[in-house]
Amino acid sequence: MDRPARDDERHIMTKEYPGYGRNPVFHEPARSHRFRWRVADISVASVIGVASALIYWLVAMISVAPIPILEGIVPGLGGLFNGLWLFAGPLALLIVRKPGAGVYAEVVAAVLESLMGSQWVPVETFLIGLLQGAMAELAFLPFAYKVWNMATTLLSGVLSAVGCWLYMFVTNLQAISISGPYGLVSLLATVASGLVFAGFIVWHLYLAIAGTGALDRFESGRQARGAHR
Repeated sequence: MDRPARDDERHIMTKEYPGYGRNPVFHEPARSHRFRWRVADISVASVIGVASALIYWLVAMISVAPIPILEGIVPGLGGLFNGLWLFAGPLALLIVRKPGAGVYAEVVAAVLESLMGSQWVPVETFLIGLLQGAMAELAFLPFAYKVWNMATTLLSGVLSAVGCWLYMFVTNLQAISISGPYGLVSLLATVASGLVFAGFIVWHLYLAIAGTGALDRFESGRQARGAHR
């Protein structure tokens, strides 16, 4: 006959096996698990990347005419369109809230856009997506991925824009002075575009999506809905 479990044994078994005993214990995951990716995280980040790729591809087609017009008005002003290629990273980070979400979504979007027929070759799109995603992550890294508000989202959009501009400058604008009129106008236009499209609009898009209840499986969705109750 098995002997009855002592109190200290029951405590250990209940801790390790939440269903043991009459009163199951459901405890929160350890803090080290906070950054573990779930299947749901991968799925949502992938959906954001795929949807963004389609939008990026469409923007590439419709911007063919207006960008030269803006460049003709003020050289470098075409950077106002660049923010439309930057929102995947900040949006994925806001929803998934895991390190690497911005890089993953941007790379997926960039590579798929290239495969659909982008003006850039796959290697270029991979590199620019990697840089833009990494820069978007920098806004949340100093806060250990714990601060999620409009300010950090705006910063994410701006840093992603800086990454976009840096890649263009290094690869395509070597003959342009970084302190010259074109370099400065291009930088300011790109940053302004990132602030609006990848920052302000992304923040409100996230709130709108969370408001539908579609993100209730995520901490980001529950927090957003709770803040509006």
